[in-house]
Amino acid sequence: MRGIILAAGKGSRLNGAAGDKPKCLIEAGGVTLLERQILTLQRAGVSDVVVVVGCQADLVRAACGPGVTYVENCRFSETNSLYSLWSARALLYEGFVVLNCDVLFHPALLDDLLATHHDAALLIAYREAGQTYGDEEMKVKVRGGRVVDMSKDMDPAEADGENLGIVKFGPGSAPALIGILDRIVAGGSLREWAPRAFRDFAQTRPLHALGTRGYPWIEIDFPEDYERALREVLPAIDAAVDDTLAAPAARRVS
Repeated sequence: MRGIILAAGKGSRLNGAAGDKPKCLIEAGGVTLLERQILTLQRAGVSDVVVVVGCQADLVRAACGPGVTYVENCRFSETNSLYSLWSARALLYEGFVVLNCDVLFHPALLDDLLATHHDAALLIAYREAGQTYGDEEMKVKVRGGRVVDMSKDMDPAEADGENLGIVKFGPGSAPALIGILDRIVAGGSLREWAPRAFRDFAQTRPLHALGTRGYPWIEIDFPEDYERALREVLPAIDAAVDDTLAAPAARRVS
């Protein structure tokens, strides 16, 4: 399976927290988010890693080095994550796991996703008691363990959880997802988020929801997210990592 990291955006909403670098190159524990994701993929046995670059592409390439494949979204300033994923479509057909570059997460979450027997699955942080959602969360509705809707515009009361931005499509599902990407881009919807395609996929084929099992994670969009990532989430990840994570999980997760 191939790993696809979407890292074309600038991350302007961080308001200078990344300095003059793109968001994927902000550091957590002395390691950039992008390098962390590459290392996590490799540790999980995904050695074929593709990074979709855009903003300051040369700087991102220099940070990652020659060990990965690069696809460039030259239209990053006028498009969004769906277009970035579509840009890598020629590399998707045999199955892939896609990660948003701005997610800091415990490695066990990727292990769980890769270990599940479901051909198409996404990670979801199920709603906790008393938890509320706003406009920023990519909200997910689940029925019978399958995704039935996903959108930032969803009525928060209807949401069962939040999408992490880490999704798997195996060889049986990837061609259908690529067809959906082609249709959306051909229709001119270039500023859609990638979950728009995942939602359309889920309306005709099974897309299974896989819970986080309480493992820590955070999507970093705003300065306060970055502060919380450094203050709470990274220490929680470090504290939760144990000897069982020295190798990828061998179990299957349903």
